[in-house]
Amino acid sequence: MADEDASALIDAKIASLGDWRGATLAKLRALIREADPAIEEAVKWRKPTNPAGVPTWERAGVICTGETYKDKVKLTFAKGAAVADPAGLFNASLDGNVRRAIDLFEGDGIDAAAFKTLVRGAVEANLAKPARSRT
Repeated sequence: MADEDASALIDAKIASLGDWRGATLAKLRALIREADPAIEEAVKWRKPTNPAGVPTWERAGVICTGETYKDKVKLTFAKGAAVADPAGLFNASLDGNVRRAIDLFEGDGIDAAAFKTLVRGAVEANLAKPARSRT
């Protein structure tokens, strides 16, 4: 049920954008779902200044978030630094030790196959995380 609610919220977010950002986010969302159908959708960080929240895709933890700004759509991969990116899709947040992001501006395209490989790599990174010890 939570997935259906999150999916409906993401649908509403995409529809509310009504421009290239909505179309871009919708395309990326479809690619994420194609890459791994077991990924679940969520909406996080809902607050008065951002009532629609942030679309989030998860499997064994956060895979990536999809934020929209006036001039770009940003997909931030929670463990992006641990994911191989041979196609060089990551173009933002490159300085950190954990996250990596892809910024897409109006007119930008994305290599669908490379993006799906990146998503699968992020899933693998989450599934490989060591179990927490209780000491």
